[in-house]
Amino acid sequence: MASEPDPERLRALEQRLAAARGVPKPRSSSVAQGISQGEIAWRMVIELGAGIVVGTSIGYGLDKLFGTLPILLVIFSLLGFVAGVRTMMGTAREMMEKKAAQAAADDQAAKSALNEGK
Repeated sequence: MASEPDPERLRALEQRLAAARGVPKPRSSSVAQGISQGEIAWRMVIELGAGIVVGTSIGYGLDKLFGTLPILLVIFSLLGFVAGVRTMMGTAREMMEKKAAQAAADDQAAKSALNEGK
């Protein structure tokens, strides 16, 4: 016994589907989108520490090689610190650019959704 679908129920279902499609998706938090603030902070600390360790190691090795123990150690430790800070600043710049691009994309999506609603 095959029965025909109720046209009223089909229309109501279509209206509910259309209403559901028109609802914008909820924005997810920045933690769910990718890198959290804590991860960025640890990345920067590691970059700074790595620069200092590499610079100090090179300075110590050259001092041992040439027999001028404190001079090159201090110079390369400072150079390692400067390199670590520069790397940290590059990371901060990169994160700011990503954040600005994401904000611009979100604004564009909001504007297009607003224009479609008119």
